[in-house]
Amino acid sequence: MIAKTIHTSPHGDITLLRLTNSSGASVVLSTLGAGIIEVNVPDSNGRMDDVVLGYANPADYMADGPCAGKCPGRYANRIAKGVLEIDGNKYSLPINNGPNHLHGGPEGFQNQIWTVVEANDNTVEMQYVSADGEQGYPGTLTATAIYTWTDQNQLKLTLKAQVEGKPTVVNLTNHAYWNLSGHDAGNALKQTLQLNASKYLPTDDTLIPTGDFADVKDTPMDFTSPKSLDTDIHADFPALVFGKGYDNCWVIDNFDNGKEKTAAILTDDKSGRVLTVTTDQPGVQIYTGNWLAGSPTNKAGRPYADYDGVAIECQDFPDAPNKSNFPGTVLRPGEVYCRHITFTFSTKK
Repeated sequence: MIAKTIHTSPHGDITLLRLTNSSGASVVLSTLGAGIIEVNVPDSNGRMDDVVLGYANPADYMADGPCAGKCPGRYANRIAKGVLEIDGNKYSLPINNGPNHLHGGPEGFQNQIWTVVEANDNTVEMQYVSADGEQGYPGTLTATAIYTWTDQNQLKLTLKAQVEGKPTVVNLTNHAYWNLSGHDAGNALKQTLQLNASKYLPTDDTLIPTGDFADVKDTPMDFTSPKSLDTDIHADFPALVFGKGYDNCWVIDNFDNGKEKTAAILTDDKSGRVLTVTTDQPGVQIYTGNWLAGSPTNKAGRPYADYDGVAIECQDFPDAPNKSNFPGTVLRPGEVYCRHITFTFSTKK
């Protein structure tokens, strides 16, 4: 494990930590937002490339629109109109995405410096303590992100949280954008996606779920068989019109809290790389980078364009605190929130 500290953030020093496995494949993590900023893995010819989108300057991850590579919170994704009610107590959250609250607000976990609690050759544990009332949320929440990089090119992420004082809501994920041809390869829509999901969550035009569970069959939302991302992305279909591409949550089939299941498989025929994502979360948000244009300069010296990467965000459902038929997201004092996401990199046989 190699650590390097950068003195460029208004919130404090940013530390970068590189983990390298026995084959030479590596990841680089950042204490800004507990972020993933590099994943260097081989293609089918053994050539290494960095397959996660990111910026040239580590400080540019602060308050970036794409939330590239980071762990948003206290509640990832959207809460309608910033309104939250727990046990009859109402809380107002900042509005930062149209009429809604997104990713914990403008000062969410993705824009905070996390503390490295433990680091060794293959594991980094980071922690962030969110004060009672921060961004409007009740209770003092301690969030933990534990990354492990294995010799099998698996990046394992364990997300934990505990709250003191008052019950709160929590929804944690990672917001990395993937391009299996390489972070600077351009448009990623020729890559093929398969989802273990026969239902998705329809939304209104502000991307808040209606509360319904809709079948993907015979719609552009059907990824039950592998399909290129560009096949239907411009279809005249409400979800795709609302988001200028895919920006929806799919319901993982046979979700069973505590047991990891395959959520998504992303395949790139050009490089032969395959990314398999497994999780014990109930949903997976697919976002095809529809608004990446205007991002900070990337690691190759140019800004990204729309659709240059795809985010695969395993999480609880958007606006679940306001939807009684969605799995609950309330965390109470004495309880432990614990979720897992595994990113496995391989090549086509």
